[in-house]
Amino acid sequence: MTRSSTERDTPGKVLVVDDEADLRELLSLSLLRMGLDCETAGSVSEARGWLGKPGFALVLTDMNLPDGTGVDVVELASAAGLPVAVITAFGSAETAVAALKAGAFDYVEKPIEFATLKQLIGNVFKPAARREEKGTAREGPRADVPSLQGDSRAIAQVRELIARLARTMAPVAISGPSGSGKELAARSIHAQGGRAGGPFIAVNCGAIPEHLMEAEFFGYRKGAFTGANEDRDGFFQAAHGGTLLLDEVADLPLAMQVKLLRAIQERKVRKVGATVEEAVDVRLISATHKDLAKLVANGAFRQDLYYRLNVIELKMPPLAERAEDIPLLARHLLMRIAERHGSSGVKLLDSAQSALGSLRFPGNVRELENVLERAVALSDGMTIDREAIQLAARGLAPLEEVESSALMEPSRAGEPAALAPQATGAPEPAVEFPLALEAHLDSIARTLLEPALLKTRYNRTQAAELLGLSFRQFRYRLQRLGIK
Repeated sequence: MTRSSTERDTPGKVLVVDDEADLRELLSLSLLRMGLDCETAGSVSEARGWLGKPGFALVLTDMNLPDGTGVDVVELASAAGLPVAVITAFGSAETAVAALKAGAFDYVEKPIEFATLKQLIGNVFKPAARREEKGTAREGPRADVPSLQGDSRAIAQVRELIARLARTMAPVAISGPSGSGKELAARSIHAQGGRAGGPFIAVNCGAIPEHLMEAEFFGYRKGAFTGANEDRDGFFQAAHGGTLLLDEVADLPLAMQVKLLRAIQERKVRKVGATVEEAVDVRLISATHKDLAKLVANGAFRQDLYYRLNVIELKMPPLAERAEDIPLLARHLLMRIAERHGSSGVKLLDSAQSALGSLRFPGNVRELENVLERAVALSDGMTIDREAIQLAARGLAPLEEVESSALMEPSRAGEPAALAPQATGAPEPAVEFPLALEAHLDSIARTLLEPALLKTRYNRTQAAELLGLSFRQFRYRLQRLGIK
């Protein structure tokens, strides 16, 4: 069952590799129904012969072949620059993961359903069709794709890996400290891939009460429980045809991990109160600042789910490893802050850039943004100088202070070892440190609160937002300081 690709207006042929003649025939007919031409091969050696010829756009291969495995075909197709999907036995999770790690962009389980095959084919050819229709075949990233700012080697490597990950459907596990840009990386993978036209749904797994998790993820039917007054879709249905980001995935309780694993394996979900499952087409990306491997070893995270989510790992570097990016990041973040407040923007003076470069940001890019937000509130609205940064960054340790902490006397962390007094056995005189510290902290708080109130014309809600405080925290500090 072959036809020349020149006879039909298609993007290219599909190569089907399987040792079962009946399955090759079935797939050929299914692909022809979709308007695609195909060639077939019954072994790795036959596939190698076909892949030496031009005109192919996709490879579908079984895992069990007489002279090798599907992984061999994956490697051959990848070397030829072709996307390849693997056909696996039903429930064979290990096989699917091995294929994805070898370079396959997706997999389909036997028995193959036409709808599932159609979704897989669409993920390959639709992006190309959209590019041709819009005339967007050009080099470089699109303007609407979220980008990670910075010129450091660390962030350049992350961008390179994101570009490769965007071409596959393999699950990605993003790790890195809080505030390092894990969600932005996930959005970039989605925006550069074949699912860019579909939805991107981000879910904070740690923010959902355990008793509501199943209903939130899979949806529910009317009357399934008290308060279920109508049918409702869950996160999986909302992300159908697109990407689902499981942020803080380490916070999932074990009971929900079991249900999530089944949904990933079967590619189907069942709403709470429903009797039948429904197919979902979702690419999964997970993110966490915790060590999942350690949680698996401690029994807090299922090993089988870990292997399904962690097919390819993307590590986000902390800001300390890309300190040279701080000036560029600061300018970008200030533009975003200006847009948020409807202003024309604030200029960052060289002295302010120098002050930022001397600080350690344990909260990474998110903390840098918070410092800049406070600095805008403390500035004259036109420029940010060193003093505004120093006031906004109260409590952050300078780089030199952090680096020299290793030289401090362990028992007297605030004093250099050379100046630490020798132990004499006599008790030290009592000093009223707590009272002095409270007065000092109140003084610092006043220097931040009053300018924020002036900046917002005494709008307490906006002033609290500028300082990164809840309204309750802000009100308490006003009362404590007697500011009216």
